[in-house]
Amino acid sequence: QVQLAESGGGLVQPGGSLRLSCDASGFTLRYYAIAWFRQAPGKAREGISCISSSDGSTYYSDSVKGRFTVSRDNAKDAVYLEMNSMNFEDTAAYYCATTGGPNCFPRFETESLYEYWGQGTQVSVSS
Repeated sequence: QVQLAESGGGLVQPGGSLRLSCDASGFTLRYYAIAWFRQAPGKAREGISCISSSDGSTYYSDSVKGRFTVSRDNAKDAVYLEMNSMNFEDTAAYYCATTGGPNCFPRFETESLYEYWGQGTQVSVSS
């Protein structure tokens, strides 16, 4: 059974940093593109980043570009989302997802592309 699991969420002050992890069971994460989404209360789910498996290409939404960094550690079979310079608008539940393929799609932020999702981890930015 394919399962994704996010971890690393929590409470952070504005301007602070947090690192999320995405791990998998039932399949080998290193062979698949992994995207990160987030959903703030009362808002639609937003695709914010994607990292391909084939060449490690990374993609970001404008809302996080320059502040967030997605990476993968194939030895640990994990994907990470390093979040810096966080602000109140980053408060959301964060999810990792995969289409089951090795490459990020040009429109990686399209939610319907993704077949497998984690349960999410909550990130709250508050002073």
